[in-house]
Amino acid sequence: MNTSGSEIKILAGNSSKELAQKIADYIGVPLAKCEVGTFSDGEISVNMAETVRGCDVFVVQSTNSPVNDNLMELLIMIDALKRASAGRITAVIPYYGYARQDRKAKARDPITAKLVANLITAAGADRVLTMDLHAAQIQGYFDIPLDHLQGGKLLADYFNEKKIEDLIVVSPDLGSVTRSRKFANGLDGDVPLAIIDKRRPKANVSEIMNIIGDVNGKNVILLDDMIDTAGTICNAANALKEFGAKEVYACCTHAVLSGPAIERIDASAISELIVLDTIQLPDEKKIDKIKVKSVAPLFGDAIKKIFSNESISALF
Repeated sequence: MNTSGSEIKILAGNSSKELAQKIADYIGVPLAKCEVGTFSDGEISVNMAETVRGCDVFVVQSTNSPVNDNLMELLIMIDALKRASAGRITAVIPYYGYARQDRKAKARDPITAKLVANLITAAGADRVLTMDLHAAQIQGYFDIPLDHLQGGKLLADYFNEKKIEDLIVVSPDLGSVTRSRKFANGLDGDVPLAIIDKRRPKANVSEIMNIIGDVNGKNVILLDDMIDTAGTICNAANALKEFGAKEVYACCTHAVLSGPAIERIDASAISELIVLDTIQLPDEKKIDKIKVKSVAPLFGDAIKKIFSNESISALF
């Protein structure tokens, strides 16, 4: 769709207010006036206080916990924009919830990641902008254009600035090897890759961990797309220490950090955890070990390119 002559509008859902403000500041536009609240019975209300007719509108909303409330907010905001004659509606979803339900792992499982894609399309979104989907094939669940940003470069830049000696990147499991290799390639110097091979002999028996590669005397960076309860990453960090690693750093794009995650990270061998702000970190989860880097400039650049109908592949 040609949006020449139209105006850019950034709207924030309740889950991503801070990030949306940073993106708007980076682009140099004010955040659009839109209040998302609830009626007394819990139903979501959307009150848009300015015109969006013919505008190129970007709705910033991560679908993290409370997942269903945040998802419904996004859908209702998209519907409101469509009925208000917005020129083009882009759902900016820094963290895409339900992404782990991307296939039938056992009989009679739902594929909720596809259902959510259908809902976003049915609500009236014209395109989607997201970051580090848990499974890359979710891009194919949408029948509208989807731009898939990657946070690995932001994390790599952080470590390049620190100039750590004797680095090795460790993939926490076999499924993350491709992501970890790409991340290692973005680091300065020839940084090798090691892999943690986990085996569970039988149900409810502790995992046995083997390290494919030599981490003895090395400074280690563990990389994952998301950290939820932090069990995997903390067990991996503790095992790496036992195998002779010096410092263990961890990093991820999405800091879900649910349940016992904060206590586990605090008590683990991880010396520093670097996360991106695709999910807003509440005050009670802010501990000294956790450092946050913002994705606002990357999303801002992507939004500017989408608005002017330029290719955004250079940002990948």
